[in-house]
Formats: sequence, structure tokens, C-alpha cells
Amino acid sequence: MLATLAVTLTLSGCGGAIPDAPHRARPQPTIAYQPIRPDEGQCLSDLGAKAAGFTPLPDQYYGAGCATFNAVRLASLSGDSQSFNISNLGPVTCPLANTFAGWARFGVDRAARAILGSPLARIETMGSYSCRNVAGTDKRSAHATGNAIDVAAFVLADGRRITVLNGWNSDDPAEREFLHTVHQSACRRFGTTLGPDFNAAHRNHLHVDLMNNGVCH
Repeated sequence: MLATLAVTLTLSGCGGAIPDAPHRARPQPTIAYQPIRPDEGQCLSDLGAKAAGFTPLPDQYYGAGCATFNAVRLASLSGDSQSFNISNLGPVTCPLANTFAGWARFGVDRAARAILGSPLARIETMGSYSCRNVAGTDKRSAHATGNAIDVAAFVLADGRRITVLNGWNSDDPAEREFLHTVHQSACRRFGTTLGPDFNAAHRNHLHVDLMNNGVCH
């Protein structure tokens, strides 16, 4: 069962070398239970059911509007018949990890098989959590809460590496079709999907997050 209890032990009376009094019982450890909230436990269970390789992470408060709650570290995801790795990915929220897992299998791996003739072997990212603002604004980015992922490239089982930077307007029509297909698939799953057609800052990656509703560029 993935719903795990986090146990913290607090030991009392450990700081001094005072002999035990015959009439006084030795202080006993106290145990504080911090159960995972039901919605978080269900999210982890759903992610496990997708055969993802991941590690749950403790909540982290960084200040200045930056934090990661209900986060995991993804190591691998599953396609229809094989698993594939993810590189350079930091903490992501569990709901984002679940959505990303579905997109990676049904939107990316299947597109790679159908369009490029090879299954997916690795997704290369430019990271997830980063305590920063949306460029040119004073508003915190979805990255500041681990709610966004930047995807830079896809490596296929046959060794080909398809980058957003070079493949979006590639002379190879299959590469172009693949990247535009996975972009449109992301638009149907994530709250926000931004690619090279959005602005120059996204020329080398696809940004996906759950923070908005139906933003697709």
C-alpha cells in the first residue's frame, strides 16, 4: 500500500547525565504520526498503477512564494511494452506527474512508434522546480511550485534524438509531424502547453503545467 505513515521519533530527557531515581520512570519516546492525506495517497496509488518509477518527497517550504508540496521525483515511466527514462527532472507535484505519465505513454511513445517507427527510450527535460517568476513579470512561475516541466528532447530506442530546437522546423517531415503531434497531445492534457510558436524563449523546449485551463501555443 502506497499510503505510508511518516513517523517522527522525539526522545525526551537525553541531554543530561542524571542518575535514574528509583521512584521515577525513565522517559519514553513519543511517536507523532503524520498520515498522508487521502487525496495524496490516491495520487501516489494512481501513479504506481501507471508503472512509474518514483520516490515520494517531503513537503518543502523555500520562502518567497516557492515550495513543493505533495511532490515526487520521477525516474522512469512506462510505455505500452517497455519503460523509458527521464533525465534532469527535479521535484514535480504528484498530479503533474500523473498527467505527464499519461501523456508520455499515449501522446509521445505511441506517436514515436506510429510516425518514426521506433518506441521511446528517454525523455530529456530542462528541469521542473525553479524558484523564479514568469519572464518579464512579477508573478511566480508554475516552476516555483513544481507544477511545470520543460521538455527538450526525445530519444528513441533506435538511437535517434529528436530535439525541439532542431526538429520543430526540421527538413525531415516525420520529425516535424512527431513534435507537432506530441505538442497537440499535450494541449489536450495539460492546463498550459507552450512551444516554439509561442515565443523565442520556448524555441528549444515544450513547457507543460497544470496551472491554467486550455492555454495552447
